[in-house]
Amino acid sequence: MSTLKVNAIRQTTATSDAVTLASDGTCTIKASNNLSNRRININGDCSVSQRGTVTGITNGTDAALCYGGPDRYKLYVSQHGTYTTSQELDAPAGFDQSLKVDNTSADSSLASAARVYVQNKIEKYDVIRTKKGTSGALALTVQFWVKSNKTGTYIFEMWDNQNNRHISSTYAISSADTWEKKTMTFAGDTAGNAFVAGNTSGIDCNWWLAAGSNFTSGSLATSWTGNSDPDRAVGQTVNIGDSGYWY
Repeated sequence: MSTLKVNAIRQTTATSDAVTLASDGTCTIKASNNLSNRRININGDCSVSQRGTVTGITNGTDAALCYGGPDRYKLYVSQHGTYTTSQELDAPAGFDQSLKVDNTSADSSLASAARVYVQNKIEKYDVIRTKKGTSGALALTVQFWVKSNKTGTYIFEMWDNQNNRHISSTYAISSADTWEKKTMTFAGDTAGNAFVAGNTSGIDCNWWLAAGSNFTSGSLATSWTGNSDPDRAVGQTVNIGDSGYWY
């Protein structure tokens, strides 16, 4: 057995030590960005599903109905069809389960106030680290796998519950019944008030599945802005309420 005895470790072109060692055997490591790129949502892999399958979802304000399938995911439905949410053993490589939203009572027409979206709420405790509402606000990257029998353009939205601010981005499902990976990055938001600690919702992640004209008649909010419903889901071409399903 050999022992390497040094006081410090430094890269050949560096001007300072990356690791320093004390005589008692302890060491100090200089690291940067070691807290970056951490997941902030809960149950992103859909592995926990305490409520099980929920059927007959027609009202997004009824907590007994709108929460079903994997925990932390809510299906908001207003004036548009009936749905079932469930945890399924159908997932992209590297995962075991997924959330499925299945339209069980079709509605091919969209009322102006119709909206359907999957929502994942992130508590204020978990988003304080984003520094949102301060001059040092950090960008947020969203990454997810998605599959549907409905190809076309969808909207993903982030909603700031504390300040009623929002930002949206389009994404496309190109091939029916095929898992596709989507990644999008949203700039940091320096406006509004900084989040305060609490277990109420700080940021909602909304995957739009259908949107009436009340939410599509403006210009898509591709930068953080105060609430404007007509700008929330502009470009949503898919209506999952017309015999569709979405994972």
